[in-house]
Amino acid sequence: MNILAISGAGNKYRNTASMLKSAFDGAMSTEGANGELVYLYDLDFHGCYGCHSCKLLSDNRLGRCATRDGLSPVLEKAIAADVLLIGSPIYFGDITGETRAFLERYLFPSMTYNVDRVPLYPKSTKVGWVFTMNAQAENYLDFFNNLVATAKRMIGDSEYVVACQTQQFDDYSKYAASRFDAEAIKKRHDEQFPLDCQAAFEMGKRLAMSV
Repeated sequence: MNILAISGAGNKYRNTASMLKSAFDGAMSTEGANGELVYLYDLDFHGCYGCHSCKLLSDNRLGRCATRDGLSPVLEKAIAADVLLIGSPIYFGDITGETRAFLERYLFPSMTYNVDRVPLYPKSTKVGWVFTMNAQAENYLDFFNNLVATAKRMIGDSEYVVACQTQQFDDYSKYAASRFDAEAIKKRHDEQFPLDCQAAFEMGKRLAMSV
């Protein structure tokens, strides 16, 4: 069973990275699992160019992105994965630009403009999302559910976990962040974030066991 975790966070050591690693560890705890964790910020790549080569009926391009760059081998691994875990912080009400660029290159080739709209990838992949944010999750439920629905329609069964009101800095006094109650945030981080990571672990394990 192939497990692939994709981190769309720039920082490898904070909230998103920790939660995604927990989800990855949960999936990898399943017997027979092999996996890899990829950091998109380590790669040199672009989003979709809109060339539509992935829709061509000739040259064996149908269902594959024609752009060759640092993301190309990752896309092949994502298509072959049994479980795909995607982690991103929420910036300005959306996933990071790197995460969005990955999704453009991963999801768009899987679909056609045919009447039947049958996905082109050879198998279904379980998809687990990890989101982190310093806002209230309730304001973003429609956004999260739309991503889950899109993945389910195009790739396979999908679900998500989210950590909200996260701790962004170890010492808030060093930053222009006076609107935050640093002590309350630290207390929540100490008490709630381990539970968020556990929920991510359980999601990863649940998805792997359902393959």
